[in-house]
Parts: sequence; structure tokens; C-alpha cells
Amino acid sequence: MAALYEGYTLCGLVPEQNLSNSGVRGIEQERDSDHVVVTDSTRSVTMYKVSDQKPLGRWTVKQGQSLTCPAVFNPKTKEYVAVSDNQVIRIWKEEDVLLDKTFKATVSSDIWRVHCAHGGDPVVLFQRGAVRLLDSLLSAPQQPIEEILAQEEAIRWSTNIVAETQQFVIFTTEQKGDTLIYLQGLNPNTLQRYRLEREEPGLSPLSFSVTYKDKHIHLLYLYPNGHVYQSVLSVRGLGTEEGLQALQVPRGLLLALPVGEGLLEAASALVLDEAHVAVVGVPHPSAGACKDFLCIWNTNFQTLQAGKEMAGKIYGQLWCYSNKLFIPHGKTLSVIPFVCPKSSLASALGKLKQAKAEESKSPASVPSWNKILHGEKAQPSRTVETRKMRTSRKSQSTLCLSADQVLDLIKTAPIEAVQKEVEGLLSRSDIQDLQPCVGQLVSILVSRSLADPSFYIPSTLAQLVHTQCLCHSACPDLVLLALEKKDYFLCQLCLQFFPDIPEAVTCACLKAFISLPDIDAEKASLEPDSISFVEALISRERAQVSFQNGYGTTTCEDRSDDPSEGGGIIKEKEKTSAPSEQICPVGLHKAVLLNEVLQTAYSETFLLPHLKDLSSQHVVLFLQYLQFLYLKYSQDDFPQMHGLRSPSLTQIMDWVCLVLDAHFTMLVMIPEAKGLLLNLHSFVKSQVRLVSELGKIEGSLQELKNMKVKKEVGQYSVEIIELF
Repeated sequence: MAALYEGYTLCGLVPEQNLSNSGVRGIEQERDSDHVVVTDSTRSVTMYKVSDQKPLGRWTVKQGQSLTCPAVFNPKTKEYVAVSDNQVIRIWKEEDVLLDKTFKATVSSDIWRVHCAHGGDPVVLFQRGAVRLLDSLLSAPQQPIEEILAQEEAIRWSTNIVAETQQFVIFTTEQKGDTLIYLQGLNPNTLQRYRLEREEPGLSPLSFSVTYKDKHIHLLYLYPNGHVYQSVLSVRGLGTEEGLQALQVPRGLLLALPVGEGLLEAASALVLDEAHVAVVGVPHPSAGACKDFLCIWNTNFQTLQAGKEMAGKIYGQLWCYSNKLFIPHGKTLSVIPFVCPKSSLASALGKLKQAKAEESKSPASVPSWNKILHGEKAQPSRTVETRKMRTSRKSQSTLCLSADQVLDLIKTAPIEAVQKEVEGLLSRSDIQDLQPCVGQLVSILVSRSLADPSFYIPSTLAQLVHTQCLCHSACPDLVLLALEKKDYFLCQLCLQFFPDIPEAVTCACLKAFISLPDIDAEKASLEPDSISFVEALISRERAQVSFQNGYGTTTCEDRSDDPSEGGGIIKEKEKTSAPSEQICPVGLHKAVLLNEVLQTAYSETFLLPHLKDLSSQHVVLFLQYLQFLYLKYSQDDFPQMHGLRSPSLTQIMDWVCLVLDAHFTMLVMIPEAKGLLLNLHSFVKSQVRLVSELGKIEGSLQELKNMKVKKEVGQYSVEIIELF
């Protein structure tokens, strides 16, 4: 059966005041399955790494301008394309900072959308129905644009697909109560119009979704009365003349969804595969008239297979990329992972039992429909039953328990039996989809541990986390349970393997680790590689004061930037004696745990409020440890310990900035932080000087980079390079 997993927040939203619009204009997949580009309804385009819920880039147009088309990513040129103020096409790369300084071209007619299908070239759809390839349009931006649509006709939806070797733009329009479909082919240019059958008077489709299969385009659309239809369009024999007579396209009813009280207003249906449809904004059959649900329906068997209530207002928007649903609701854009295995009638009814792969090959062990539908027990084959099998059947019965039977058993079984059954289940090769099974196992074990303080199996939980089939969303209480039980090894594993740990939980771990006495921390059994890294870091003694990145362990009382005194090189007039060894302010195991926090993904916006809960004592200690790490990393002879889990220098500096942002006022007020702040100030000052010095030679380095290297160079050559 299809399943919806626990979702997580990608970003916050700023909807309109009356909540009529989510504030999201569009979402497009970027370079791979883990990156998306989100365009808001005002001025910004943001690139997110989905697994980390972290923005990697953000571009904004000037005040007074607005983005009127969702940005798309062109994988062939590694460029982003968007439209502002209806007629200005903007193109930029990831390294560009200001949109105003990037390429832009003004066209002669208003643009509806820019599309870029996988494997195709970017195409521009104008509001009056004309279509141009982006490259062709940019070669002459002011070229005249023809009008395809009638005067009172307006586009409502569009998309772009690549069918075999040809690219198509599909868009729908409304005209006097009729819904028209345009199928525009490119290279060669072809055009065909279709007319949908009318539904009840006054009803127009709320959403459309397109798939391509067997040389036909399958168009799925949802009406306010809950009817989901499908029409099939052929891509062959399309007309080449404008103004072709619209053909009546046949349709078939796929689903008749419940609508509750009145008609649907903000709803959407999206094709997931040939047998499943995701629907948002439609009531759950067993939840009354509430329409704030995301559901997956099986169109083959007309069954609801998964449902999830969404908090806040539903806006009727839904996107799907790489088995993840993106849905705005309330003031949140959520990501909901899902799975849609191949369906059968038994699985649609929810009565398909786990069967061993080896047994399924034998005719004697094929389950009958009576067994599937009514739960009858299959009789063993007497012809192959031997005395050895009879005597060993009892010992084998526990090894052949299905996943459902193991889930039922661990709810009440003693600790030893639970450990044995879980270990046996994980070692089997006939479990087709391990991820949902592991998620259910952990949920049951965590719930039982919370209800019964005497029940806790750290080794089994650690084994389940090690499968890497889990995320925090699937077991939100696991990390907090580990903190409560002071199981720091399990905490470490969760921080390593969970990509979606909320910022509140990250700060809870930080608070627990930083307040942990070193004596208690040393008793914890932790991951060996991370211990090896910190051991090497702490045990190294510094033979001399080293400088790197413009900073060392000495304190500079006076420095000069006067070019006459060394050409801008920092001049030290007085030095204080520096210690020959840097001492780590925390113990070995405590440092290991803090390093795990430093490597956890986070969003700065959501992390800062929780960081403010740390006490002044803990803040100073944490900053001292971060400073210690930076000084060690800045040594000229710092070894690169590849293969050992350790935070990067960038992560260390990001956390320094976060802690200072959250507690700067408090740090200024307390005396014990004065020396620490002075050291950090000296560090920032030296970094600014270093960047300034590097900036002076930036032009020269750029010229060297742009130089064309001669292919044929003899054994000896003299080359004069002029640097300006």
C-alpha cells in the first residue's frame, strides 16, 4: 500500500493577510533530487537543500519590482531563468549575488511562464498563447509576438514535457465557460486544440496534472464537485495551422472524491504513478467535512491508501519531486516523503501478508484468495514434510515470523525476546521495503519505553538507527528519549544519521552535552572514529606560535596597515608571551559530543531562538571550545585526518557567529567573557585585514585564470605576463 511518512518543514511562509495566497509562486527541482528552487509571490528566489532544510542561495529583485513567473533551472547551462514585471527575462548563475547586475532582456509581450522540462530546452509561453524557445527569443528580444488566443480567452495552467524526441508545451484556457487544451509541439512546430466536456454548469477544473505514456499524453483534472477525470491526447498528426477547430476530447471518470459540505475551493490532484493520485484540500472520508488533508488514492481500486491532516489553511497547491510532496499550509512549506509500491487487490484491501520469497516460488505455498481475504491458515504440504522438518518446526517458527507478527510481539514481549526477534528480522533478505518496517519498530519501542521506565533496549535502538532507514520525522521522540536515559551513544548516532533533526532538538542536545560533567561523559561509550579525531587534536603539543589565515595565538597590542611600513603587511610592535600548548576547555568525550552538534544541519532562523536558552556559563564554555577548535585548525602543521568524522572550519565559524548573535548583549555585560570577546575581536580584525590584502591581488589572479595556455610549448620558453 501507498504510505505517507512523517513530514518536515522546508521553510516558513509569508502568506497574504487574508490567507488567500500561500506566498509561493512556484517550486522547481534543481540540479538533483535534493535541491529545489522556491519562488515567492513577491521578489525572491531561494535555493534549498531539501535533506538539510537549509537555504543555499537567495536572489531578490529591487523594491518596486516583482517576480511574475516561477524561476526555473536550466541544467544544460547551469543557469536560473525568471521573469519580473511580466516582460523582463532575468538569467543568472549560482555564484551571482545581485540580480540587478546579471543578464536581463525586455520582450515585447507579457509572459505567462518559462518552462524547462528534463531533457529539453527552456521555452517561453506568452499570455496570449504564443510559444518561443528561450534562445530564439533572446536572439531578438523585441521580435513581434503573435496572439493565438481569442480576446476573452485566458490561460489558467501550463506545463512542458519531452515526448521521445519532441518537446511539447501544454496549456489550458477558459472561454465563456469552456475549458480548452492547447498542445504546442516544437521542432517541428505543431498545434492542436481540444475542448473538454462541460461538467455541471459554472464548474471549471481546479487543477491539472500530466503524464506521458505509450506515445500518448494523459491529462488528469479535478473539479470542485470532487470528480477526477482523465483524458488521453495523441501526439501524432497534430495540425500546423493556427485557428484549428477545437476537437472534443473524451474523458473517463477516475475518482469521485468526497467533498463534504459545499464544493471544493482550494484543492489539487497530482499523478504519482499509473495507479496513484495525491489529493490535497479534499475531506478524508472518515474525518467529516474538514478539508485540510493530504491523501493518496488508488485509482485502479478506488481506495484511499494514505491520509494526513495538515495544520493551517490549505491553499490547493501541491508539487512532487523525487518521491516527496511539497505542500504549503498555514505559514509553512512542508515536505512529505511517500512511497507507492505496485498495487494489487489484496494490498489495496490492506490484507496482503508478508510471504517468504523462497516459499512464493513453490506452488504448494502460494497463498489462496481465501487466505488473503479471510486470514485462513495455509496447510503445510505433507508430501515434502519429513521427520527432520517436523522436529525442527518449533525452533524455526520464530525465525519465520512476518514483519507484522514481530511488530505485535515487541509490544508485550520481554527484553531478551525483543532483541532476538528484531535482530532476526533485520538479518532477513525477504523484507522488500525495510524503511517503513524499521520506522514502525522504533515507534513501538520508543512508545513502550516512555510508558514503561523499566523497558529500554539501547543496543536494539542503536542497531535500528545504524540501518540508516530512519529519520527524525519517523520517530520524533527517539532523541529526547535517549537524552532522558542519558544514552549518549544513541544521541551521537541520531545526530550522525538523521538529516532532519529540528533545531529545538539540536539545542536540547547541545544544552545536555555542555552541562554534562566531564566525569560522567568519560563513562559514555562513543563512536571510535570521532574519539580518535579529538584524541589527536588534544594530544598534540604546539612547538611554536603559528599564524594562518591572519591569526595566531599571540595577542597583538598594536598593528599598522601603513603601506610605507611593509607594504600593507601587518606590523607587530608588541607581543605577549603565548602558551606553548592549547588546553581544551572540555573533556575528551564531551568534545566528541559537541562536535556532533557542530556537524548537524540547521536553519539559522529557527536555531537562534533556541540558542538563547543557554546560560551564560554554558555560552562562555562553548565559545571557549569553539575558539580552541579554530586555533587548532589554524595551525600550519595541522594534520588532515581524512576518514575521521570531524567538523569543518566553516561549521566552526558559523557556530561562533550564531552564538555571538544570540548572546552578544549578555557577553558584553559579564566580566568573565571580556578576554574571550577581545580574542574574538582580534581574530575578526585580522580576518578583515587578510581579506583586504587578498582583494588587492584579486584582479591579478583573475587575469591568470583567464589566460589561454599555449598547447605547444618547447623545452624552453620565456613568457611575459602583464598584470594590470
